[in-house]
Amino acid sequence: MADAPRMKPWIDAIHPYVPGRSTGAGGRPLVKLSANENPFGCSPLARAALADGNAQGNPALYPDPDARALREGIARLHGIDLARIVCGTGSGELLHCAVQAFAGQGDEVLFPEFSFSLYPLLAHKVGATPVLAPMADYRADVDAMLARITPRTRVILLDNPNNPCGSYLGADEIARLIEQVPADVLLVIDQAYGEYLAPAEDDGALAACSGRGNLLVMRTFSKAYGLAAERIGWATGAPPLIDALNRLRGAFNVSASGQRAALAALADQAFVARSRAETAAARTALVDTLAALGNYGLRTVPSGANFVLVLFEGSLGAADAHAALEEGGYAVRHLPGQGLPHALRITIGTREQMGEIGRILSDAAIRAG
Repeated sequence: MADAPRMKPWIDAIHPYVPGRSTGAGGRPLVKLSANENPFGCSPLARAALADGNAQGNPALYPDPDARALREGIARLHGIDLARIVCGTGSGELLHCAVQAFAGQGDEVLFPEFSFSLYPLLAHKVGATPVLAPMADYRADVDAMLARITPRTRVILLDNPNNPCGSYLGADEIARLIEQVPADVLLVIDQAYGEYLAPAEDDGALAACSGRGNLLVMRTFSKAYGLAAERIGWATGAPPLIDALNRLRGAFNVSASGQRAALAALADQAFVARSRAETAAARTALVDTLAALGNYGLRTVPSGANFVLVLFEGSLGAADAHAALEEGGYAVRHLPGQGLPHALRITIGTREQMGEIGRILSDAAIRAG
C-alpha cells in the first residue's frame, strides 16, 4: 500500500537473528547442542532461589529497577565499584545499548570477521556500517583490527573467547588493543564465555576497566552459570559509559526471579568451577577423537569456550556432517550465513554425548572417504 508505514531502509535490510535449533525434520526432538547452553543446568542454589521466589514472590510487584542486590553481589565477587555495574536482559540488551549510544548513520562498527552473529544486526539497527577485520586462522588479529580503524569508527566489538570460533586472545594482546584504540572509540570486550577460561587465562579486561574511559566489559549468566532462561547479563566500565547504558536499557529489565537466581548463583562458584572442568574434559575428549580424523580433512579450532568449531576440509562436507548428526539425534550449528559453510559449531555436552558425536562423525568421514 502506498500510504502504509515504511521501515527505515537499514532496518528493512536486516536478517533476523536465528537461534539454535532443537528439532529436526517434521519436528523430531533432537539433543540441542546448537545454542551453547550448559548441559549441567544451574547451581542448586539458583534453583532453590527460583523455587522460593515462585512460592513467595508477588508477581504483581515490579522488580528492583536497579538490580541493586545483584549488582552488589557482582561487585563483591569481582572487586568492582557498584557504580560501575549495570545489569541487562542478557548481555545482548547491553550490547545493543552500547552500539545505540555511540554509533549511528554514517558511522562504523568494527569486529572480527567471524564473530557473534548479533554484532552486524546491532550495527544495522542504528544505521551504522559493519566493518569486518580479518582473523588469523580463526583467531582475532589485533593488528588487523587496529588497521581497520578509520575516522568513522565509533565502536569496536570483540568477543573473547570468540563465538563461533572458540579462540581467544591473552592478556598481552588485549592490553595492546586497549592501549592502541583511540580514546574516542568505544571498545567492548564481550566475555560471555569468560567463566570457561581458567583463572590463569584471564584476559585482564575487567581489571583494565577502572582506568579507561572508553572500555566496557560484558558478561552473562546464560552460559557457565546455566541461567539462559532467565536472561541476565551485566556490564562494567567508566561511570559515563554505565550512565549511557542506563539511559537506554529497559525499565525493570531484569525480572525479580532472574535477580534472585543470579545472586544465588554467584554464591556457588564451586558449581561454575565444576562446569568449567567437566566442559574442558568433554571438549578435550571430542577434540582428541576428531584429531584422529585429520586424514579425512577434519580439524578443530583450539577453543576456550563451551563449544568447538569443527572445520570440514576434505571429502566429508559440513552440510553432510550436519545431516549425519541430525540423523543421529543431535542438533548442532551449521554456519553458512556467517561465512563458514565448511564448519559446524558443536556445543560441548556431557562426555557421553561427545563420545556419540565423535562416533557419528568418524563413521560419516570414513563413508565419505
